[in-house]
Amino acid sequence: MVQDFTETLHQLPETRVFDLFQPKYARSLTVGVGLMVLQQFGGVNAVAFYVDSIFISAGFASSIGSVATVIVQVPFSLLGVLLMDVSGRRPLLLVSAAGTCIGCFLTGISFLLQDLHTNNRMSPILALVGVLVYTGSFSLGMGGIPWVIMSEIFPISIKGSAGSLVTVVNWFGSWVISYAFNFLMKWSTDGTFFMFASIYFLTILFVAKLVPETKGLTLEEIQASMNLYTRN
Repeated sequence: MVQDFTETLHQLPETRVFDLFQPKYARSLTVGVGLMVLQQFGGVNAVAFYVDSIFISAGFASSIGSVATVIVQVPFSLLGVLLMDVSGRRPLLLVSAAGTCIGCFLTGISFLLQDLHTNNRMSPILALVGVLVYTGSFSLGMGGIPWVIMSEIFPISIKGSAGSLVTVVNWFGSWVISYAFNFLMKWSTDGTFFMFASIYFLTILFVAKLVPETKGLTLEEIQASMNLYTRN
């Protein structure tokens, strides 16, 4: 089977990135690129890079941030791997996006309470819970599943070009958010996290509307579900 696959792969015509922008690949490209954009613009790398600063701003010691996130991140990542082929990609993505949305919203509420100088006892707790919910939820699905889906929704003939494009989009989004995060926090700390929450709310809608379930499907079945075949 491996030999047959290799021979088929060598027989395929060479493709370029521009070949991706054909009508028959429109939905695949939208899903693949869209998931990466939403993944990064939800602020994951900004939260990861500046987690100590976030916790200091919330009133915790700097060491708590890194330790707490790692304690949550590792088991939830393992749980996500175990559940991916049990629950399916799409339901796990929806749960993950909903959790990250809630986590950002709680963190935003925490900083809003600080700005309003009300309920200062609850503010640090909300920040801690919010960041941990965000980290755990992201590790559960949004961290890895977009890459899995990206590898499944494109035909073999354009998989290399698609993977290159999606990776560039992912890293560019990571750079933009990481660079802009300090400026956003100076603009409005609570507003930044409310913005991230809004992006993950859009992610829920995006997954529910456009992302197919690929669990247990063959490549041909996935392509059919993505409307990649042209009708004669």
